[in-house]
Amino acid sequence: MGAKFPYLCPEPLSNYAMPSIKAIEKARSCSTEFVLAINDTLNVMSGKWKLPIIGTLMYGKKRFKELERLIPKITPRMLSKELKELELNGMIRRTVYDTIPVTVEYELTKSGESLSEVLESMMLWGLEHRKNMFKK
Repeated sequence: MGAKFPYLCPEPLSNYAMPSIKAIEKARSCSTEFVLAINDTLNVMSGKWKLPIIGTLMYGKKRFKELERLIPKITPRMLSKELKELELNGMIRRTVYDTIPVTVEYELTKSGESLSEVLESMMLWGLEHRKNMFKK
């Protein structure tokens, strides 16, 4: 397969159960696997509001109204849509409590929590970028 289609990697990354060092090195050394991995990430994180929602939930469980209040300019409809997508993608957990009125809390799953280093790096980059842009 490699000689006939040189742009394809000899063995798909999906053959690896968890991202091991071998899988990570494979993705880095093969542009196809690298692009697929980035696309998978973007498919889960796409949209203006998903990262702010995840960032807010990094500080603990939140109810819908708390999220709405903590994320400026998000509409209830958009928040609801994004929370459903994040739940479907396994990034957050929605817990419904049998109270009157019903209480619903949102929290990050292990997969969502694993983005903390990514968000930290993005925040640091954003601060540096903003500083450099305002120097001009």
